[in-house]
Amino acid sequence: MSIFESLISPISTIIDKFVPDADVRQKLAFDIATLADNHAQELSLAQIKLNTEDAKGNWFQSSWRPLAGYVCVTGLAVNFLISPIAAGFGVIIPQADLSVMMPVLGGLLGIGSLRTFEKLKKITK
Repeated sequence: MSIFESLISPISTIIDKFVPDADVRQKLAFDIATLADNHAQELSLAQIKLNTEDAKGNWFQSSWRPLAGYVCVTGLAVNFLISPIAAGFGVIIPQADLSVMMPVLGGLLGIGSLRTFEKLKKITK
């Protein structure tokens, strides 16, 4: 039992003493009894509205994963394609640290396959 529910009974007793009209008394008692439910419903509706706005997203929310993938692929290209070719011409290009990029790329590829699974099952758009 919440604190609010424990206050309803004493308030109803006070209403019985000070409000002579039975219809008004009943309406006030009902309003007080449903106050907590109405508040919970308002909170739920506000959360639904927030979730709806959040789901719309923006450019950054939808592009951060591909951008991280492009950075990792660029690092791989520099290490395994551009740097060896440039070394043949005597140009030394610093190597990217793959010990940091590979777990990120592996995670992105794993998450990407889950996204593909969702699209195949038509769970998302």
